[in-house]
Amino acid sequence: MRIAPMFLALVFAGAGLSSGPAPAQTQTAQGAQEVQSTHRRADNVLQQAAQFEHQVTGVTVSERGRIFVNFPRWTEDSPVSVAEVMKDGSLRPYPDDRWNAWRNVRRDELDPADHWVCVQSVVADGRGSVWVVDPAAPAVDGLVPGGPKLVRIDLATDRVAQVIRFDQDVAIPGSYLNDVRFSKDGRYAYLTDAGQRGALVVVDLAAGRARRVLDGHPSTQPKKGVVVRTDGKPLRYPDGRPVLFAADSIALSSDGAWLYWKPLTGTTLYRIRTAALVRGLAGEDVSSQVQPYGRVGPTDGLWIDRRTGTDGDTLYLTSIEDNAVKARDLAQGPAGGLRTVVQDPRLRWPDTFSQGPDGSLYVTNSRIQDSAFFNRDAPLALPTQLWRLRRPGD
Repeated sequence: MRIAPMFLALVFAGAGLSSGPAPAQTQTAQGAQEVQSTHRRADNVLQQAAQFEHQVTGVTVSERGRIFVNFPRWTEDSPVSVAEVMKDGSLRPYPDDRWNAWRNVRRDELDPADHWVCVQSVVADGRGSVWVVDPAAPAVDGLVPGGPKLVRIDLATDRVAQVIRFDQDVAIPGSYLNDVRFSKDGRYAYLTDAGQRGALVVVDLAAGRARRVLDGHPSTQPKKGVVVRTDGKPLRYPDGRPVLFAADSIALSSDGAWLYWKPLTGTTLYRIRTAALVRGLAGEDVSSQVQPYGRVGPTDGLWIDRRTGTDGDTLYLTSIEDNAVKARDLAQGPAGGLRTVVQDPRLRWPDTFSQGPDGSLYVTNSRIQDSAFFNRDAPLALPTQLWRLRRPGD
């Protein structure tokens, strides 16, 4: 999303922000509680896990059940960027207050290289770390120099253990790094770039070396003619422009052999062998290795169930047009159909998935269609939620 400079100025001016630091604990979450639903008996499936005062996107659950979320600086200068959801529902700035101290209104005072600028996703790798994707593009209106990065936090010490900074060959002008998955052996990371020119990014984690792959390829670009609809009507900016989001959704097969992705503004799911992506990191053109894998409609988050059954992987998708989570059995091939797992009006723009150690799925709803991006009278801070999808037998 690219917002006109005038609108950006209005957004941050309207926030009533001061040049001093905001209290780190101004964001709160309400503890887990079950809520009633009148839509398709969703109360049998959907359980509210947390309530936030600000617009959430990413969520991840560690192998020991710790829950982390993030709040991008899209239409407000969010007081906390990355947080751990504590058992009492409160939010702990993560890994500490210092990393969360950067503010757009005083961006020249703190080094963006070691502060959260505009975090888009958080992902636990199952190996004792949480990784944070910081595209460093507040309001998706240009990069803060020195800010784009992938950061590893050691869960045992709650300290930053590695920072991989992306130069302008990777985080190009107009870039917006979106989400990340990790190879089964822990050697590589794969990211989507949902910005003005979509791509995948492959990272050698030990060397800290990254390369854009499928940069500008049709599989990573928004599809002209695809209209994203919410509440039954086309989603457009106040000036009438349609939404055009590039490579966004991403998932890794349970055996690590395939990476799946798609543009948010698009209906086709794509996949490629991860072995080909590694060759792409070395500079090989891998465009011939891309496989279309059927139509799924506009989506934001993807997730492949870690508990693979005898019939193969199940791919979960957030269906942003109809407030739903859907699933597809990948073993059925490109012609496989979708089934609805849960549909509920409270899932306004279901955004990002994670999975707990007990197998339960979690999903955030970011309410993008309700935000100041698309509604001039919308509040800058949107209340949002984290939901748990209860598994049969829970």
